[in-house]
Amino acid sequence: MKPLIDYYSSFDEWGRLEREPLEFFINWHYMMKYLPSQCHVLDNGAGPGKYSMALAKEGYRVTLSDVTPRLVETAQEKAAELGIEGQFDGFHILNAVKLAGLMDNLYDASLMLGPLYHLQKEEERILAVSELHRVTKPGGIVFVAFQSRMRMTLTSLQLPRHWRPHDSMDAIQAFRSSGVFNHADSGRFTSAYYFDLEEITPFMESHGFQTIQLIGSSSIGGLLSQEQIIYWEERGDYPKLLDLLIELAQDPSILGVSSHLLYIGLKNA
Repeated sequence: MKPLIDYYSSFDEWGRLEREPLEFFINWHYMMKYLPSQCHVLDNGAGPGKYSMALAKEGYRVTLSDVTPRLVETAQEKAAELGIEGQFDGFHILNAVKLAGLMDNLYDASLMLGPLYHLQKEEERILAVSELHRVTKPGGIVFVAFQSRMRMTLTSLQLPRHWRPHDSMDAIQAFRSSGVFNHADSGRFTSAYYFDLEEITPFMESHGFQTIQLIGSSSIGGLLSQEQIIYWEERGDYPKLLDLLIELAQDPSILGVSSHLLYIGLKNA
């Protein structure tokens, strides 16, 4: 856990979401589609609180938690800057595998948009999703992020020197079997676990959730270069491009090539 905390203590996660807006934009569309109005939301593994701030602005009551103290501090600072700290019921430094102090069946909706792909051991992933189940009300909605093994395979083939040790086919094949990735370069992206597309829904359903939808958070937008996006912006078609990417986010044929996936489900009553 220390390497994870060290990485996010120095990495500009808020800036990443600003630089890569599609993931947030598409996730937000589907959250607003399914979230009940004015409910109490847990943002578990919230990082610096990008989603929490947006939810608070919309009038939701929010409880924020993350394992990295610096990110929790950043979230508190952002809430104060925006004048919305009154919408928060707490800012907690908590590991997703043990949400100590959070009551059972408390939240109308729960987000877990990062922890699962940082937990390389299956037993830890089970603990995290079990804790999410515990603190969510029966019938409550959950939004859970996954990273795609197929997309990481494609990224490794495209940029092998950028994602060492995936600069050999043997390493890529080993990754495809295990889903486990440990960056060989110091200070780079933390160790992670990438799910096969076919295992996501059974994993969630076997731990007490009913599936509503699985969407691609970056849709096919992550395959577009900045130059290609600028073309659509200069044509005045960028809003139409976003509409198309939102529509395609739910197309099963493209889920594997989306860098992040968003599982939407309900806690079984």
